[in-house]
Amino acid sequence: MLQINDKITIQDWELTESFIRAQGPGGQNVNKVSTAVELRFEAARSPNLLVPVKTRLKKLAGRKWTSDGAIILRVEDTRSQARNREIAKDRLKQLILQALIQPKRRIATRPTLGSQKRRLAGKLQRGVVKSLRGKVKDVE
Repeated sequence: MLQINDKITIQDWELTESFIRAQGPGGQNVNKVSTAVELRFEAARSPNLLVPVKTRLKKLAGRKWTSDGAIILRVEDTRSQARNREIAKDRLKQLILQALIQPKRRIATRPTLGSQKRRLAGKLQRGVVKSLRGKVKDVE
């Protein structure tokens, strides 16, 4: 069981861990020991998360979100299997906590009269500079 906050806990049936061999350098250890952790969280079927939280979680997860609604986190940071398990669960917890934060709605505001006048004055000045780049006329 994974405690996210006071109200949300992830049950054990929602999490699946599998251990695989880590990639990269590690000497003989890398070929023998499966230290990398692949944590699968069934987010779409989770009864503890509300629908808006699931949609924000899907957006935050990006490519980690599978077509069947699961989040797959792969951790191979350390050479210790137990530490990789802790890191994977911590990353999942941070991802869910980030999805719980409801973004503020933007309130549309009108530009002030002064800012409008400054913008138009700048455009006029720029137009004058560009018109001076034209061909020079002979005055005879």
